[in-house]
Amino acid sequence: MKYPLIVRRAMLLATSCALLQHGGFVLAAQSDEAAPLVGTRPAMNTLTPEPVAAALRSAASGTPAAADAQGNVAELMQMIHDAKLSELRTTYNGSYGASLFFYPREMAYYVALFQDKHFWRVIKSENAGRAEAIYAGFVQQTAQLAEVEIRRTQLQAQKAYIEDIIALSAERAKRLQADLDVARTQQAKVNDYQRQTQGEAAALHAEKERAQAQLRQVQNEVMQLQRQTELGLPGQK
Repeated sequence: MKYPLIVRRAMLLATSCALLQHGGFVLAAQSDEAAPLVGTRPAMNTLTPEPVAAALRSAASGTPAAADAQGNVAELMQMIHDAKLSELRTTYNGSYGASLFFYPREMAYYVALFQDKHFWRVIKSENAGRAEAIYAGFVQQTAQLAEVEIRRTQLQAQKAYIEDIIALSAERAKRLQADLDVARTQQAKVNDYQRQTQGEAAALHAEKERAQAQLRQVQNEVMQLQRQTELGLPGQK
């Protein structure tokens, strides 16, 4: 049964809105997934197609290449799920990656470009040389795309390293300050002790001098008394 053109357009618009709404739910679910660390390799069976909204935009362009690319993504995902492919090569640069798969049954190659856990582009070819060339191009693209990401990772590491050095230096400064405070306190005590000791030593020296003078006086008195006692005795000079 054929519908008027305006009815067909309305039905197409309603279908597109429903798909876009479903795509929004898919995007929301994907945004909750944690992105892998730079340089880590997610399992191939965890990779997902490009977001639905982007797929709809590609399909809406009406170009056969866009439709084929989306079809290749879905086809590759299914074949990975069914374990029908051999993974020939995979290169990672940061969170970007490129893979070359081989389907022995059809002697076909699949070249995939992905970021995090999402397939970005998938090209299917039965020409091994073309597949290798596409893979090499994808690898070069991942290297270019990952430059900023890798630089960010390096800067984060450098920042964390500097912060650790600052924390260690601050802790060392605290310890040195604590030692310096103890040294100053102890030095003040030592100075007080030195002054007290010097005062006591001076007092003792004066007392010793007085004692020695008194001793000499007593000894003189003893000698005089001794002479007086022995006066007139034999041997007395």
